[in-house]
Amino acid sequence: MANDSTPQNTSNAENNELHKAKSSPQTRLSPIWIVPLVAVIIGLWLVYDNYSSRGTMVTLTMDSAEGIEAGSTLIRSRNVEIGRVQSVRLSDDLSHAVMMAQIQPEAEAMLREDSRFWVVKPRIGREGISGLGTVLSGAYIQLEPGQSEEPKREFEVSDIPPVAPAGQAGLQISLVSQLGNSLRVGDPVSYQGYTVGRVEDARFDAGTRTMHHQVFIEEPYAQLVTDSTRFWTASGVDFRLDADGVRVNVESLEALLGGGVTFGVPEDLPMGKPVEANTRFNLYADEDTAREGTFNRYLEYVLLVDDTVRGLSRGAPVEFRGVRIGTVAAVPWNFTAPQPDSRARFAIPVLIRIEPQRLGIENTDIDLEEWDNRFKRMFGLGLRASLKNGNLLTGALFVDLNFRRDLTDEYVAEVFSERTVFPTVAGGFAQIQAQVTSLLEKLNALEVEPLIAGLDRNLQASESVLNEVRAVSASINQLLNDPETQAIGSNLNGTLEELRSTLQGVSPSSPAYQELTGAIERLDRLMRDLQPLTRTLNENPRALLFDNLETQDPIPRAPR
Repeated sequence: MANDSTPQNTSNAENNELHKAKSSPQTRLSPIWIVPLVAVIIGLWLVYDNYSSRGTMVTLTMDSAEGIEAGSTLIRSRNVEIGRVQSVRLSDDLSHAVMMAQIQPEAEAMLREDSRFWVVKPRIGREGISGLGTVLSGAYIQLEPGQSEEPKREFEVSDIPPVAPAGQAGLQISLVSQLGNSLRVGDPVSYQGYTVGRVEDARFDAGTRTMHHQVFIEEPYAQLVTDSTRFWTASGVDFRLDADGVRVNVESLEALLGGGVTFGVPEDLPMGKPVEANTRFNLYADEDTAREGTFNRYLEYVLLVDDTVRGLSRGAPVEFRGVRIGTVAAVPWNFTAPQPDSRARFAIPVLIRIEPQRLGIENTDIDLEEWDNRFKRMFGLGLRASLKNGNLLTGALFVDLNFRRDLTDEYVAEVFSERTVFPTVAGGFAQIQAQVTSLLEKLNALEVEPLIAGLDRNLQASESVLNEVRAVSASINQLLNDPETQAIGSNLNGTLEELRSTLQGVSPSSPAYQELTGAIERLDRLMRDLQPLTRTLNENPRALLFDNLETQDPIPRAPR
């Protein structure tokens, strides 16, 4: 039966094939298929347009989402809208806020690794008033594009604007200090009173207990920062009264209100070489402390002071005949350490530093061992330290070094806590006190009783003398009170009156005086007349008896 059925089935199949319709290929597409193809193309375009217009989604994080609203807070760059915040939520650990923002496709190139976001809102700070345009429109997020080639989709949003825009030429350095200063972001950095930069960041490291500040110096002022530069805080007004007198330093108005940082190169140091970015510098409290920080090579000695150290503080100068050569490092220093056996009294240890750099010596020329040996030789020549008053108003003391030639043989080398002891002598007031004490000791050693006994005898003798003087005074008073003694004065007055009248009688205007003058004149003429007679008698005494003794006898004449 199987064989019979097979031919029958074959014939039926052949008949069926004859009755089936056969397809033939058509030469063109039917118009009915255009509609679904157009619909597919439109759908794909709508999907692409929706995807392309959606933009790039970025994740923004910040500590607080104050002023940020989902769907309304804009993201701007150069005051042009480039995106919008889509959602705001808390992080998984509830420590900060997470925002999802959509950035327009044309602004996707701004999303680089060093791009920065910050919130723009009304703000009043030391640098002025900013963000007034957001009073009515509300806060928005500002985007500053970076210069990196690496893209990024997650960013942190700062609550304050950056100090320097991205790409601005300048120098970033790091300042480290152990000061609890009030420097904040945006505080000025000045050089000789001119603002050349700003403080970008300020944070406290609890592990090292130090403050870290990031500072940006603008061009072309970055070249002012060298390896010899020192930074210190500017408090606005620096008033100081010390041994050098009264000093007042006033910074800019901005620094006066909030403080700031200033820098410079100490006059004792060379200008130095330019530094690289992110170089670390120490931040000092003031300019004097910054100058002290330059003297990094020194010798340490200990002063064992027997006098009071009231008024001596850390940082006080150590001077040699008025020239500063060191600094007081600690007062007191290692107070509980055992003192040398040669000390009879308990002395207060004071640590000082001798800094050869203050004398203008370069670091390469300083041999600390040679300087130490030099000072030890000078100890034997009488070099001594003493405390002197540097300011009468404040009572501030300083350490004065000088030679005492009378103490050259009294130096004994001592060591205190592995430090060489610098020999000392008493200061000015201490010397006066010692002299007063010595005087009192000498006075106490005097034998006062014999001195008092002698003084008593002298007083008794003086008393007897006074009694005698008192008796003489009484006798004189009695004599003066006698009527006869009192009458002597009146008699004396009468005698003087008679003498005066007598003298008036022989005055040039009196007749007696004129007669006396005439008689004297006549007598004078008479004496002149008698002079020839007197001369003749002196030459020939016989002339008074004979007429003329020189007449010759007459000679008779002969008759004619």
